[in-house]
This record gives sequence, structure tokens and C-alpha cells, in this order.
Amino acid sequence: MDQFAVTAVGILYGIATLILLSLGLAVVFGMMGVINLAQAEFLMLGAYTVLAVTSRGGSVWLGIALAPFAVGLLGVLIERAIIRFLYGRILDTMLATWGLSLVLVGLVTIVFGPTTEGIATPLGHIAVGRYTVSLYTLLVVGVAAGALALTYALFNYTELGMLARATMQNAEMVAGLGLNPSLVYMGTFAYGAALAGLGGAMMAPLTGVVPTLGLAFIAKIFITVIVGGPVILLGTTAASSMLGLVESAVSFVSTPIYGQVAMLGFAILLLRLLPEGISGSWRR
Repeated sequence: MDQFAVTAVGILYGIATLILLSLGLAVVFGMMGVINLAQAEFLMLGAYTVLAVTSRGGSVWLGIALAPFAVGLLGVLIERAIIRFLYGRILDTMLATWGLSLVLVGLVTIVFGPTTEGIATPLGHIAVGRYTVSLYTLLVVGVAAGALALTYALFNYTELGMLARATMQNAEMVAGLGLNPSLVYMGTFAYGAALAGLGGAMMAPLTGVVPTLGLAFIAKIFITVIVGGPVILLGTTAASSMLGLVESAVSFVSTPIYGQVAMLGFAILLLRLLPEGISGSWRR
């Protein structure tokens, strides 16, 4: 029974991690259609925000709280300086954001160095029979659920969210109503960047903080959003649940490497059976 409880927590943590890391990309790529190859660097900058705060004597919680705002502000600057000129130009956007990712990695390497830095995991552990479970792991699950609920409520039950969805569908109509689609694009992109910053900040105490940190997650989160399909938030949640379950279960009985291979194979199988993604037929 103890082993079952610990295994269930591990699987839930794997699902929550995928949701937390994929949520920002679901907004930027799934909703806005921007193939942002620098999304991994937004995750990395969230982690380095925590590192910068803790290295100066601040708490991990302050760093985690500041990370979404810092990365969201950077998202505003990037959208105004680069992305807003490239909407609808997929290849140009890919090249520009790929170059941006190289620049960000280079700048962080110059400032912080190429070495891997560690951040102590807070909160300690609790005993579950013969096993122990990290309380921070449970916090990650809670934060992922909270971020998902907030994003769903924002885009479905608020005027700003409705305006953002309308702009993504028909910017000309929104402009004809006297509103400014450019500002809506900016705000939506910044929110997606802030979510990525939060995801990277939450992962910082669990992984080594290094300039190439985002490369460990970028393929996984793109796969998750693509498998989720056109119903962005619920589809991404469903994909995270299925892929996270497969990866965690296989990792538990073998190794994390086989878990990632199994997740990739399962994702390919899903896309072969459901070319439009898990949520492709939900609206029919």
C-alpha cells in the first residue's frame, strides 16, 4: 500500500510537471500560432531568476514569485521588438526565435558561467510507511493545478480572455470594433512567457540550473501541445495526463531514458491514430 501511494504521487508529479512546463507553449504556440523556439530559454530564465535571488541571500519563494513577472516583462520586450513583425510568417518566426534562443543562452553563459548550479529543495519530506515523499513535489502538483485553473478561467470567463481568443480568430473584426489587436497579441505572448518563467522557477530546485536547461524540456513540451490538438488548454491537459502517465510508469519499472522513449513512441502512435490530436474531434 505504501509503495502504491508513493508510485501514485510520482505519476501525478510527472503529469503535473508536463502541464506546468507546457502551459506557456500552449498559449504561445497552440493559441497564437507562434512557433517559439526560444520557449525553452524562457524556462531557463525562470530558473535563473530563482538562482539570482537565492545567491544574494533571498528566499526560494521570493525567486519563484518574481520569475513570472521578470520573464513576462522580457516577453513584452521580445514581442514588441521581434515577434510582432513576424505573425503569419512561420519560417521567419522559427529562424528569428532560434537565433533569439542562441543569444539568450550566450548571454546567460557570459553572466552566470557555463557551470551547473544547484538550489536546495525546500520543505523537506514526509514519511509514507517505509518511504518518503518530498513536500515540494506535492507543491509542484498544486501549483500546476492552480496555473491551469487560472489560465482556463482567464481565457474562458473574463473579458480580457474572450478578447484574446477573438483576436486570435479574427484580428480584423476586433480592430473594426475599435480595439487594438497589437496590444492583445503583446499581452497574450507576455502571459505565455510568464507561465514558462513560472514553470522554470518551479523546476529550479529539482534540477541543476544551467544555461542549456531548457533543451531538456523543449521537445517534450512541443510534443505535448501538438498531441493535445486544437482545444488548447483541455487538449494539453489530456495530452499531459496520458504522456506523463506513460513516461512515469515506464520510468518506474525501468529507467527514465526508457520512460522518455516510451512517451515519444506513444505520442507518435497517438498522432498516427488521431492526426488532429486528442481534442481534434471534440468540437464535432
